[in-house]
Amino acid sequence: MKTIGIQVKRYANEVNIINNNDIEKRLLKILLWSFALLSVFYVIFLGNIIFNIVERRTLEADARTLGNEVMEMEAHYLAMSSKIDLAYSHAAGFSDAKATFATRQPLTALGFASKTNGNEI
Repeated sequence: MKTIGIQVKRYANEVNIINNNDIEKRLLKILLWSFALLSVFYVIFLGNIIFNIVERRTLEADARTLGNEVMEMEAHYLAMSSKIDLAYSHAAGFSDAKATFATRQPLTALGFASKTNGNEI
């Protein structure tokens, strides 16, 4: 009986019952490569976020500068518009406009009779 047990052990050691073709090594390589790829993506996304934050702050500073310029121009406009009056416009060569309106002849003047008898409602 002892000899049969020894023979079975020897046979089991010689024969590779489960041939997994180094699946543990392959899984380890896949995990390490995926970790490296994900870390590269993380660095790219983080850099992009930082770049966008810096760009937004510069654009906000530019917007504040432009807002100040607009405010100065509005103040200058209000100062200039308060100086304009009728005497200044006449001195600049402007004159009062005489309104002429376009009129239309009624249809009865053209020979068409009005069927409403003057009541258009």
